[in-house]
Amino acid sequence: MLDAKIRDILEKTYFGVLATINKDGTPQQTVMWYELIDGRIMMNTEAGRLKEHNLNRDPRVSVCIEDKYNYVTLTGQATLDYDPERSQADIARLARRYHQPEKAEQLVDSFQKEKRITIWIDIENVVTKF
Repeated sequence: MLDAKIRDILEKTYFGVLATINKDGTPQQTVMWYELIDGRIMMNTEAGRLKEHNLNRDPRVSVCIEDKYNYVTLTGQATLDYDPERSQADIARLARRYHQPEKAEQLVDSFQKEKRITIWIDIENVVTKF
């Protein structure tokens, strides 16, 4: 499902737009950091956000990663990991992926004050335009 060209885009440090489904059926979108790990998308959020509530009610998601006029859109099912140690390690990993060391460590320090949740997305469908 994820050929070399798709993996190449997903392994870059673009931002992903996560879409969840609101209670009234409308989409809720959030620009987020992500990482492709073992064929799954890993994201992380602060507890209490709307996306957490949406995912607990309906785990269907879509993630779009764009590179100018090219994009990869992934759809699938999300699971939430509430383990505090793993979730803190995951947000630290993402901060270090997206920022230089000094800034990343500042962010890691601030995230440690929050209750974090890791979002794992099992990819069921891929749409691309290259």
